[in-house]
Amino acid sequence: MSVFIPMTLGAVAPVSLIIIAAVALLIFGPTKLPQLGRSVGTTVKEFKEGFNGLGEDSTEDDKDKKEEVVKIQTKKEDETVQK
Repeated sequence: MSVFIPMTLGAVAPVSLIIIAAVALLIFGPTKLPQLGRSVGTTVKEFKEGFNGLGEDSTEDDKDKKEEVVKIQTKKEDETVQK
């Protein structure tokens, strides 16, 4: 008794994509489907840009904080050397 495990476990087969596209065409119609695709595409693009922007903002803030700490430390060292 063997268990059949498909090689495309978790992947979408081409036949499934065709069925999904046909159902979407029936539900939304040929005029609304391109608009829906465009809006989904722009939403995904904005999400990716926003997600990538979050990492950049935090690193810039960290760099600013580190530079400020270094300036304060060097200022204190200069004051101790002058004394």
